[in-house]
Amino acid sequence: MIIGVPREIKDNEARVGITPAGVKSLTEYGHKVLVETQAGAASGFDDAEYQAAGGEIVGDAGYAWGKADMVVKVKEPIEKEYAYFREGLVLFTYLHLAPVPELTEKLLASKVVGIAYETVRDRQGTLPLLTPMSEVAGRMGVQVGASYLEKERGGRGVLLGGVPGVPPAHVTIIGGGIVGTNAARVALGFGAKVTLVDLNLNRLRELDDIFNGRLYTLASNSYNIAQATREADLVIGGVLIPGTTAPKLVTREMVAQMKRGAVIVDVAIDQGGCVETAKPTSHSNPSYVVDGVVHYCVTNMPGAVPHTSTLALTNSTFPYVTRIANLGVREALKQDAGLAEGLNTWFGTLTYRGVAESQHKPWTATASVLG
Repeated sequence: MIIGVPREIKDNEARVGITPAGVKSLTEYGHKVLVETQAGAASGFDDAEYQAAGGEIVGDAGYAWGKADMVVKVKEPIEKEYAYFREGLVLFTYLHLAPVPELTEKLLASKVVGIAYETVRDRQGTLPLLTPMSEVAGRMGVQVGASYLEKERGGRGVLLGGVPGVPPAHVTIIGGGIVGTNAARVALGFGAKVTLVDLNLNRLRELDDIFNGRLYTLASNSYNIAQATREADLVIGGVLIPGTTAPKLVTREMVAQMKRGAVIVDVAIDQGGCVETAKPTSHSNPSYVVDGVVHYCVTNMPGAVPHTSTLALTNSTFPYVTRIANLGVREALKQDAGLAEGLNTWFGTLTYRGVAESQHKPWTATASVLG
């Protein structure tokens, strides 16, 4: 199989889909890997490393896309890349289709086989390709939030951990999954007062044990969320429903009641965000203010730490890349039900229910299209 690794062109996205180590492994299996020049440079992998590993460096994205049987990326394609779509091309990347109907329609019209990292499942039913970036984003969310609480960046001028005689900042985390757990770990490490809100009471019990009672836990309902956000200096949104649009748990009215200079970091923005006032931003223009509250809603937060993020991501994605390359996409999907969960589009057919429901489109189950 010919695998293409194009350079990411989303605003300030510096990660890369395959490392030189991955290229070496694929070429040892007999596959050909086309790497667009400078694709890995911002993650710390130069062209010479890819060449030494057996990859072929190509000068433009069109060649990397056009000659490949499978393209392995990090972020969902943007408009400039739609022209590279073609029937039968296997695209393995984060897609986050639910809030982007235009991308869904382009993939369907071009009959691309779109496999989304964020909906692949393992034998335990977890999301192994979303987990590493959720870990990074959860930890970064607190780091970024602490920075934006500084006065010069529009915040309240509050130090997250406080100092003796001065109380710490109050951090409210919405969602007790991977993002929320990692955010709580870092916020508690800073010395902040941390409240975590989740719908699952058993998960709240687990978190209470994990953090030895240092974490304040709240059952999720509109009253509790309103109270917790009103008291917060920093709110981290970490709610995820795999493959579908995130619910708007923090309403515009709740934001209006927050402290002036408080900060919201909506990590769920890839799936539309869980804060009603949230809208996607980029690393070059990361924040804006609504009702005196600073919003940070960058859709590719882990791209700010590309070396760490690329290694964490490819540790998880590469076994699937190898399986698809060695078996072919149809057989790989048939043999691995968890990988089949990642299939979102198949030769013009939408195959993921969450996306279909978010966009009010018809869909067909993966088992039916694979035959």
